[in-house]
Amino acid sequence: MDSCTLDEGTSAGNTVFTCSTSSSSEVPFQKKVEKLELTTTSMAESGQSDVILVSEFKQLKLEKEAQKNWDLFYKRNSTNFFKDRHWTTREFEELKACREFENQRLVMLEAGCGVGNCLFPLLEEDPHLFVYACDFSPRAVQFVKQNSSYNPDTCKAFQCDLTTDSLTDSVPEDSVDVATLIFVLSAIHPDKMHLAIENIYKVLKPGGCVLFRDYGLNDHAMLRFKVGNKLGEHFYVRQDGTRSYFFTTEYLQLLFTKGGYREVCNEYVLRETVNKKEGLCVPRVFVQSKFYKPL
Repeated sequence: MDSCTLDEGTSAGNTVFTCSTSSSSEVPFQKKVEKLELTTTSMAESGQSDVILVSEFKQLKLEKEAQKNWDLFYKRNSTNFFKDRHWTTREFEELKACREFENQRLVMLEAGCGVGNCLFPLLEEDPHLFVYACDFSPRAVQFVKQNSSYNPDTCKAFQCDLTTDSLTDSVPEDSVDVATLIFVLSAIHPDKMHLAIENIYKVLKPGGCVLFRDYGLNDHAMLRFKVGNKLGEHFYVRQDGTRSYFFTTEYLQLLFTKGGYREVCNEYVLRETVNKKEGLCVPRVFVQSKFYKPL
């Protein structure tokens, strides 16, 4: 679940970011920080959509129909909604650096592969890669298998609900070097996120890592939600029935450490996205993290 087309909307207004620490990046208008502070004005603005919660009946319906809503999303948009991600190896050196020897075949799990916007650029760039790719939506998996670049010798795509289906049915236990969770966990109900993380833990090798990137608290996409779209704390529903959670680094750290992982890094990524349609430059907030399975 990427952020590309979801950027469109109105400005976040008076949001001001105060960064405690920062590091340089090759990406223009992007910086990484360990802590995120917002002015009282922006916090009040983000709270405007928090007054009314979606009814319990509708929330249960959304949970029950979650797979159907994502399947309909891919039916409407086919493979045209998200752009290919060519930034993953830049942001996550582990996709290349964790090999013990040069020609080692790295085994990767892409949890929530969508239609292959991350998968196929990685396979094109790295011939010594085998990817297990799964998604909640059967239609998305079908699009992956229909892609002309799909090759069973380098990829195994399968449908999987990370919260109910055991990954070990399709992926050998303790076999994966690197797993990615990129704009995926936010679509899962917060009460079930730990199930997905524990599921991935079973197929990771000891010393294997999870590379994570997703929406951060008070991201522009969160500030856009109107009254009546809130499901719970930091959790919202879009018009098409798909849902999104907005993370803090503290929450993510607690989630992974309770699942047995150790933290490598866990920080906010602040960047500016130009909305050409609206003529706006809007602030984006993501959380980018790395956690590993102890030896």
